[in-house]
Amino acid sequence: MPAKRLQQYLDQQGVKYRVITHSPAFTAQDVAEVAHIPGSVMAKVVIVTLDGQMTMILVPAPKMIHTDTLAQALSAQKVTLLHEHDFREKFPDCQVGALPPFGNLYQMPVYIDTELAHQKEIVFSAGSYRELFSLPIKDYLKLVQPKQFAD
Repeated sequence: MPAKRLQQYLDQQGVKYRVITHSPAFTAQDVAEVAHIPGSVMAKVVIVTLDGQMTMILVPAPKMIHTDTLAQALSAQKVTLLHEHDFREKFPDCQVGALPPFGNLYQMPVYIDTELAHQKEIVFSAGSYRELFSLPIKDYLKLVQPKQFAD
């Protein structure tokens, strides 16, 4: 989802947002640092299989995901972290590793860590290594309707 397409979607939904351009960075924590954004509001998107279903997980940038802990938090039998080549074709319009957290637009369930869901804003990659979007978390939660979890 290139930034332009995401902008059109947010505009159609009447959501106010901010676009942040930054020098190239590849991990969520590095992106937060180069963009001068607290890691607590920077969404790290991780794709997993949750009992066999491809699922999008959002956590704050500094947080590590442990499959056993995540399985317990989501009442799942099995959680498997996927490698980028396992889901690349599902996001053909995004640079690998720069997925926007709009699984609803890709027919994918979304779960958000309560720590991130309780921030005032959410900042996320917009499909490229150089652009971020920032919007109020309440608007994000309304649009995507992710399930919340705490680990």
